[in-house]
Amino acid sequence: MSSVRTIMVTKEFHARPKGRYKTDAPGCEFTAGEVFRENVLAKALKENDKVIVDLTGYNRYGRSFLDEAFGGLISRDNFTKDELDQKLEIKHDTVENFVTTAYERIQAAENKRLANG
Repeated sequence: MSSVRTIMVTKEFHARPKGRYKTDAPGCEFTAGEVFRENVLAKALKENDKVIVDLTGYNRYGRSFLDEAFGGLISRDNFTKDELDQKLEIKHDTVENFVTTAYERIQAAENKRLANG
């Protein structure tokens, strides 16, 4: 039996996610991509066959948040792009650019991983 977990970022993590690291600025310990990845996303990917990350509900995701949350899965949590292609789906009902950026950050992290062997 396969398990699917949907994560509504604005409801399960923070209404206004921002920042790369929890140390970036006051409040980032609650909003940063690093915190989302470490506390929510990586765990969900390890425990489920498929994870759908729904970014809908917020229209100001920064590249630094997306890079750390999604690219960090490869650069810090040792996932591969192949694994993420099988298990991870990212969506936003109105702003496709955030989805595109998130997948670009995954690809960039994979390219770096492969280059570094």
